[in-house]
Amino acid sequence: MHHFISPTDVTDVHALIQQGLAAKANPFADQQLGKNKTIGLIFFNSSLRTRLSTQKAAQNLGMNVMVMNVGQDSWGLEMEEDIDGLPVIMNGDKAEHVKEAAAVIGRYCDVIGIRAFAELKDRDKDYRELVMAQFRKYANKPIINLESATRHPLQSLADCITITEAKTKAKPKVVLTWLPHFKALPQAVANSFCEWMNPLANAGEIEFVVTHPPGYELAPEYVGNARVEYDQNKAMEGADFVYGKNWSSYTHYGQVLTQDPSWMMTMDKMRLTDNGKFMHCLPVRRNVKVTDEVLDSPQSLVIEQAANREWSAQAVLRDILMNL
Repeated sequence: MHHFISPTDVTDVHALIQQGLAAKANPFADQQLGKNKTIGLIFFNSSLRTRLSTQKAAQNLGMNVMVMNVGQDSWGLEMEEDIDGLPVIMNGDKAEHVKEAAAVIGRYCDVIGIRAFAELKDRDKDYRELVMAQFRKYANKPIINLESATRHPLQSLADCITITEAKTKAKPKVVLTWLPHFKALPQAVANSFCEWMNPLANAGEIEFVVTHPPGYELAPEYVGNARVEYDQNKAMEGADFVYGKNWSSYTHYGQVLTQDPSWMMTMDKMRLTDNGKFMHCLPVRRNVKVTDEVLDSPQSLVIEQAANREWSAQAVLRDILMNL
């Protein structure tokens, strides 16, 4: 593996999951791999789990780590090279072009992690994944997606590790459910979870269901062959894993179409499952999206799921370092 931007960069998902579990069992086994190597973590947006887990994973592998918050620790970066065929004239609030910035960062770093959220204003622009594309084009170093406009693959790999650890059936039922929220959130986590679950469902390894109110359909290329169910209670029946997440509308891009509190995850809904486990990528707003009772119950996997972010990052970094 050279880059880790989407699942298409991964040769063998199952092997990567197993590598994450191996790292968890023996975190420092490959400490020499990263010796005298440097990773740069470039954040255009806030982070807690992604920043700390990736930094810890890199250190487990013996790497040096540099972290930069764009716009706070650095100049603002212009991403566009032309608009409507005309060169960009940089007379606005961006002081540096990505063309130079990415190239320079690539000279300092052996691997670069990038976190850049959707702006939720222009769907076509967000789904172009311009930030990832430009860094990949100009840095000339392996790029790791720390969450982009449309994907969060390190989170999805951690989710796969968590499900692999916790499943008690050969073919568990996995449900992705929309949860209410009062502001627009990106589709990245939901998109990515679908993108990683669908191949497992197609191979007969899981049953995969997506449930949400009408109007919250995800982009067809991400929802894939998942069964879409508009009745949340029906979707929950017999579930082994329930992954809760809010996302704003894709068709009415970035809009909040409803804040229906009946979609909040409660213990009554969890009782519809087959002693199912609750998952969420965090952060989560208690008693808006999920009740305290669910989050604090033995059925909640959210802390273990977050802890597995370290091992998903370490598995990816190990694979990339092996190919440098």
